[in-house]
Amino acid sequence: MTDSPCFSSSSSDFGSMTSAHQNVGRSRRSADGDETLASDPLRRWHDVFWLGIFIVHLIVLGFVLAVLGINRFKVKDRLNIDKYTTGLMENEDGLTEDYWPLYAVAGGVGTVLGWVWLLLLGSRANQMMKVSVHILTTYLAVVSVLCFWCEQFFWGVSFAVGAGLQFLYVISVIDRLPFTMLVLQKAVKMVWGLPEVMRVAYGFMLVMLLWMGIWSFGASGVVASSMGDGGRWWLLVVLSVSLFWTGAVLCNTVHVIVSGMVFLVLIHGGREVSSMPPNSLMKSVRYSLTTSLGSICYGSLFTAAIRTLRWEIRGFRSKICGNECLLCCVDFLFHLVETLVRFFNKYAYVQIAVYGKSFNRSARDAWELFQSTGVEALVAYDCSGAVLLMGTILGGLITGTCSGVWTWIKWSDRVIMVGSTAMLMGMVLVGLAMVVVESAVTSIYICYAVDPLLIHRWDAEFFSQISETLHQRLQHRSARAREASTHNQLDDSRQETYAI
Repeated sequence: MTDSPCFSSSSSDFGSMTSAHQNVGRSRRSADGDETLASDPLRRWHDVFWLGIFIVHLIVLGFVLAVLGINRFKVKDRLNIDKYTTGLMENEDGLTEDYWPLYAVAGGVGTVLGWVWLLLLGSRANQMMKVSVHILTTYLAVVSVLCFWCEQFFWGVSFAVGAGLQFLYVISVIDRLPFTMLVLQKAVKMVWGLPEVMRVAYGFMLVMLLWMGIWSFGASGVVASSMGDGGRWWLLVVLSVSLFWTGAVLCNTVHVIVSGMVFLVLIHGGREVSSMPPNSLMKSVRYSLTTSLGSICYGSLFTAAIRTLRWEIRGFRSKICGNECLLCCVDFLFHLVETLVRFFNKYAYVQIAVYGKSFNRSARDAWELFQSTGVEALVAYDCSGAVLLMGTILGGLITGTCSGVWTWIKWSDRVIMVGSTAMLMGMVLVGLAMVVVESAVTSIYICYAVDPLLIHRWDAEFFSQISETLHQRLQHRSARAREASTHNQLDDSRQETYAI
């Protein structure tokens, strides 16, 4: 049986194949969710420890960034910090204002790319996603060649390896892309009908841009400092980890807001119906910035890395056939990552938005919901998150290239240092635009698991297509399980024959 979905006219018949007790159970969960949303209960604060860590981290980092930037602003060593870097001075030092405009270019390009992506969301989003998938490998290869040309061999090899991994991943999931593009197209249709969530994304991009102004001021002071490249790189890595966490928190805050709105629209059958709770968007924003913010900070630390690792292992595992030893090792990693996914997955943010649970409980409940209904097979088949990540990386690469080219013209020895950090800035800003669609995707899957009729009421054709794909995936898994069982039985019989 082939893995690729086949959307035929018979797909509409699959909607009647769901068992009665499963529909009753899902409808009851849907009614419970509707009651919870409508009653607007008082929510408890969760994961407050991680919220405190995040706030303290922002305060401390803001102070450090201000000190690092001011120390080199217009006057060298204004705060007399160079005495603490004695012995690390290897390169000629500069001023903060020499490098700050380079990061301003990164912020401007990243913001423009994010806004353009949101503006083209309704008309050209599908084409842009296809371009992201197919052009990213080429772009990584070109950047690798440029790094080798600049005699940056480590980065050249890194980008070359990235291009190779990207190519292998696309080849491994090429049969899943038609279904993935279908889901993304429907998610775009959903968010395009909610202009208020688009405005929320614009607002959070402005907030992130303001923080990046402070962050880049301190990063410019680090690049301009008198310490050697080793010290600069260590400081920039620490600052980059902080920026990644801050960007992830803002992205996931948007995720909670958008997914909450999409869930409400699907549950109530439209945004204009009388049963829709009043001021639902403002309530979602308030919850995400207060009681749920600790859970968002906690989940933002781990979910992105675990998701990326899971995509790579799934793609690699699906192409291993004859090497039993390698397959055993990959299976071990696969089951380890699957265990982690149970406690750290992006679907937790929908549960956080709707019910106000803690992050771990939300992740566990979402995953148990998928497994109990079989929708986990559909989620595993979908590559929408990976496709959106490709678009985010492509936006970051374009941003880093623009800043890197200008840096190469002025200071050729600072190209990689400025370009790599500018790339991270671009990824965060473009990611804030991409997360709007990803939030709609996660909400669609949660609603389908809670009650498939919610999707049928919203889009009957899409319901038929997604139901047929789920049917195919469950049959495929059953066939693989029977094949593995038969293989194990043959091995046992052979061992008994040899023993006799």
